[in-house]
Amino acid sequence: MAIVNRTTDSFYDQGATWAEDAALRRVDEVVAAGAEIVDIGGIKAAPGEEVGEAEERSRVVDLVAAVRERHPDVIISVDTWRASVGAAVCAVGADLLNDAWGGADPELVDVAAEFDVGIVCTHTGGVPVRTRPHRMEYDDVVASVIDDTTAYAERAERAGVARDRIVVDPAHDFGKQTWHSLEVTRRLDELVALGRPVLVSLSNKDFVGESLDLPVDQRLTGTLAATAISSWHGAMIYRVHEVTETRHVLDMVSTIQGHRLPARTLRGLV
Repeated sequence: MAIVNRTTDSFYDQGATWAEDAALRRVDEVVAAGAEIVDIGGIKAAPGEEVGEAEERSRVVDLVAAVRERHPDVIISVDTWRASVGAAVCAVGADLLNDAWGGADPELVDVAAEFDVGIVCTHTGGVPVRTRPHRMEYDDVVASVIDDTTAYAERAERAGVARDRIVVDPAHDFGKQTWHSLEVTRRLDELVALGRPVLVSLSNKDFVGESLDLPVDQRLTGTLAATAISSWHGAMIYRVHEVTETRHVLDMVSTIQGHRLPARTLRGLV
């Protein structure tokens, strides 16, 4: 899942794909690099400029329509918590609603059911939309992730979303300090064991930066290490900035596990 930001203030790309033509070029590039999903977002997750419902729609709806026409086979995800925005993007071809804020708008599941699309159910520990966590405490962060994402997923099913279209996301950094995100990564197999597809959004996150004492633009290696661990534990979807490097890591882990054949095996034979 490749990230495509229609924002002026993304923490990583700093507005590099704000212009629609730049966003479309980014989509072309990531699809060519092997992305199977593009995740389009119109609002920075962290605190920042206020983006109202109408402005968010203006940033993402036309882009979704253009991507749908340009890449008919790619899965289009939209990062939004608003049901009204979800309905607008689904009407022009979105396949997946990526709710990074854990059901802040309870009607989003109804939109997913109405349009027969997928939904990502995240764990945020109950923090308000677009706020940073402060002194979050859990008796067991993984148990909280399991309980909250399961409850959200079951609510989506009751609303009419097909079970095989429901994804869960432990949401690294969201409602968590670094120790929490590290523990979630270490014990990700417990979430995978529940049988629902697991998405991880690890790319250049603060838990990587704090672990290695590195700024945002130097976190790729740490991100890929966390990706390899998550892959070994069975995560299915990876929301990323760097598609090619992530694809290589996932293919290598799959090959080591015996699920994928090496591209060639000539060493010692010729």
